[in-house]
Amino acid sequence: MSHTPVDAVPPVVAEAPDKGLKPDAIGLGRIVALGLAAVAPAYSLAVTLGYVVGAVGVHTPAAFLLGFVPILFTAFAFRDLNRAMPDCGGVFVWISRALGPVAGWFFGGWVPQIATFIATAALAQVATVYLLATFGLEAVAENPVATVSLAVALIGISALIAVRGIQLAAWVQYALIALQIVAIGGFCFGAFSAMAAGTAPSTGEPVSLSWFNPFAVDDPSGLVAGVILCLFIYWGWDALISVNEETTERSRTPGRAVVISTVILLVLYCAASVAALGFGGVELITSDAAIDDVLSVLGPLATGDVFGRVITLAIGLSALAALFTVAVSTPRGWLSMATYRALPAAITRVHPVRRTPNAATWWWAGISAATIVLLTLLSTDFIGLAILAIGLLVAAYYAATAIAAVVYFAPEFRRDPRQLVVAGILPALGALLMVVAFVVSAIDMASPEYVGEAILGVGTVFWIGVGALVVGVVVTLALRPAFPEFFGRRTIPVGTVRDHDFTIADPADAPAGTPSSVTDSPTREER
Repeated sequence: MSHTPVDAVPPVVAEAPDKGLKPDAIGLGRIVALGLAAVAPAYSLAVTLGYVVGAVGVHTPAAFLLGFVPILFTAFAFRDLNRAMPDCGGVFVWISRALGPVAGWFFGGWVPQIATFIATAALAQVATVYLLATFGLEAVAENPVATVSLAVALIGISALIAVRGIQLAAWVQYALIALQIVAIGGFCFGAFSAMAAGTAPSTGEPVSLSWFNPFAVDDPSGLVAGVILCLFIYWGWDALISVNEETTERSRTPGRAVVISTVILLVLYCAASVAALGFGGVELITSDAAIDDVLSVLGPLATGDVFGRVITLAIGLSALAALFTVAVSTPRGWLSMATYRALPAAITRVHPVRRTPNAATWWWAGISAATIVLLTLLSTDFIGLAILAIGLLVAAYYAATAIAAVVYFAPEFRRDPRQLVVAGILPALGALLMVVAFVVSAIDMASPEYVGEAILGVGTVFWIGVGALVVGVVVTLALRPAFPEFFGRRTIPVGTVRDHDFTIADPADAPAGTPSSVTDSPTREER
């Protein structure tokens, strides 16, 4: 008996059911908090700043600025695509619409989810270690069984908060991101005050505007390495797109929040890097005692032991806040994928009262717990190596999203010069920069000297990152027969902004009678 290939199935567009999420539940402020919390700025800054300083020295602020450029250009793509298709599936829906279902499932489903699962394992572990250290339980933190058990418990707590309702999750994030901003701001205030009073360590550097000038860097390769490191500490803001169907003005608010959150991150990172360099200097920041966790070392020196404890607590809660955000964002992405027949229908179950994707959330918790246990069993260092590979995955799906924006809005470029710049040229440059970052990172990671770990003469981190991508291609192709409606382009037909066979309208903008999801209009192939 022969089987009909999925691409040969006649493309009849079906109407997607309502996902059951609670509309107009949160506004701009809380969605910005969710985006910032997903980045975990206190944790990201603490563990990355030392290595960026090691790569570019006093020109670290310039590296943060340059690293921000592709992020901002990509943020424009997210903003405009969300305006056109405000779906909680975000990159999965957008890439599927512009580039096809295989690209959508791989770049919009597999790649960000694998990156997220690795990050989830790391975040749960980091939150556990820092919270134990805050209360003087360092001995417990050195016990792998204890830390993994507590990390799994934190994953469970995150899932419980997420299923209780989007409003509760948003308020929790408000409190946690506020603590992080207070901690980073307090460190900056203490550092600048010590510099003004002349009590800063002798290793401190005289503050100079030249620190922001990338052309003053003597080592271009070091600058490139620093910029690539910066991509990691900006990653995560796109998680806020997952709650777009629950925000007020869902086609506009998330897009504004994307740009606002990235700008806030830029200000925080530049201010903290200037404060750290002026207070401790390159020598202290890159010392063995500080390079892995700059804020925990410099914080007490600049602010005293009491506020130093607050900074340590903020770093732990920063990772916990990011974990909470993942518990909110990932299940909503799965809900969208299942709605468009790209995952099993069981995942579409939403709590009838709380209006949260409870089935997907508990699946996320179970898989995340299994992931951290498995990675810990493989090696106590494996999670750290896997985190280094995330940069490849992030660059891949950010580039694909930017390319999807260019393809989707291309018909508008001739008649609208503004669209040509904002939705065409800038996202294209963002995609190009992401591809460059991917290639440079992959080459560095392939070196057997990269972090001193290698398999068959090739860096272990390279195997993890590229291996995850290769496995993803195989899985995506293997799943095509299992989800014929999606891969047959019947739930998300391929098209551009000029095509009207797939409409996701914002209820606030759509006139009465306008469909809010997939319509039953003919596809381009049928026309």
